[in-house]
Amino acid sequence: MNDSPEIIAAKAEAQRARRRLLDTIESFEAPITEFKQQLTPRRIISEVWQGTKEKGADIAEDAVDAVRARPVAAGGVVAAIALFLAREPLLNLAGKVTKSFSTKRATKPPRKASSKTAKSKTQTETKE
Repeated sequence: MNDSPEIIAAKAEAQRARRRLLDTIESFEAPITEFKQQLTPRRIISEVWQGTKEKGADIAEDAVDAVRARPVAAGGVVAAIALFLAREPLLNLAGKVTKSFSTKRATKPPRKASSKTAKSKTQTETKE
């Protein structure tokens, strides 16, 4: 088979293109393997956890700085949060305290008149 010079040139060009394609694929093989390793769930979770820890540390550091700058305001905020969280037990306690005061007043015997008051009443009655 006699190939024309154009066919020989085309075959040579195809061979060069094939070689370039294989070289490109081989050069991508290492990054593809690395890319696959980076997309494993364990690696993703590890990176997310690391980022979360760093962000949490930054937030905690900012909070400490804010408390140092304004300790009274920070104490007020903490007290407000504590009262909010403990509102049910505090309301129950307040109800029990007010109930015990009203019960003591209702069951308390009437006060006896003092001797001075009793004498003045008898004197007033005798004068009439």
